[in-house]
Amino acid sequence: MKLPVKHLAPSYFALVMATGIVSIAAGDFRLPALALSLFALSLAAYTILALLTVLRAARYPALVLADLADHRTGPGFFTVVAASCILGTQILSMWHGLTSAAALLALGVALWAGLTYAIFPLLTVKSDKPPLERGIDGSWLIAVVATQSIAVLAALIARETAQPLRLHLDFFALSMWLWGGMFYTWIIALIFYRHSFFALPPEDLTPPYWINMGAMAISALAGAILVENTPDAPFLASLLPFLKGITVLSWATGTWWIPALVVLGIWRHVARRLPLRYEPQTWAAVFPLGMYAVATRDVAAALDLPFLHSLAAVAFAVALVAWALTFAAMLLDLRRTALARSH
Repeated sequence: MKLPVKHLAPSYFALVMATGIVSIAAGDFRLPALALSLFALSLAAYTILALLTVLRAARYPALVLADLADHRTGPGFFTVVAASCILGTQILSMWHGLTSAAALLALGVALWAGLTYAIFPLLTVKSDKPPLERGIDGSWLIAVVATQSIAVLAALIARETAQPLRLHLDFFALSMWLWGGMFYTWIIALIFYRHSFFALPPEDLTPPYWINMGAMAISALAGAILVENTPDAPFLASLLPFLKGITVLSWATGTWWIPALVVLGIWRHVARRLPLRYEPQTWAAVFPLGMYAVATRDVAAALDLPFLHSLAAVAFAVALVAWALTFAAMLLDLRRTALARSH
């Protein structure tokens, strides 16, 4: 029997990422009922997707290995890392579940290490490699998002723990934040080169390109949290001007990407008339919108920039609408798929 999980997209955990970050944003903007509803949905989606992923790995290990070694699908596995850490952040912020959040952090770190040192060596040693314009897209930056999600959760857990573990967690969060920033620099240079010097058919301008912005937004969020942690970490206090500078750099870069991506989206769907349709990758465009709202609010608080609060509110409204439309499109797509299988 061919199970539906056979071709489950590795990047489907972006559904949990998007739902989780919009839930966190709803909590930040004092909408507790909405935040809790989305939390329940993200927890259910995470559980179901985890079970389906394990089932797929057990039934079709060769397909999973092929996906890991594929330039287009391999980076999508990092969505499980980001989803785990975002779920841990929700549990910590809404339920003060320190033990559960720490367990999800440990899981995220283990998955991050396993995937990092499996996917990139596999892509390095394989002999049959695609040309740059066919091998890289915005989904590669999910690896950056995964790294920064670990930094965010570790820094938040540090606030709830006693010394010296608090110091250790803050240092670990700082290290992951810096590595994520370095990784973004490497990958975005290749993506920008691909955009500027190779033909870009509208079909190739997929939703994951919004991660160009989302990776910088979560970097700004991690930086803002580290800035707020400086009173309890002397080594962070000594780096405060650097932390603030890189945080603003990350936020500004993410902001720069938004108009550029909107223009490219108009070109794709209006000028080139490519129809809008649901696909699992669509969630990779919703997540950056929610992350930008949360990051902007935290940057405003950490750096005492109150004029950014209204921008954060607008970003949250856009993210919530995008999430609702994408969720409705997903339900319609699942219904069509079920009807097609029944016939």
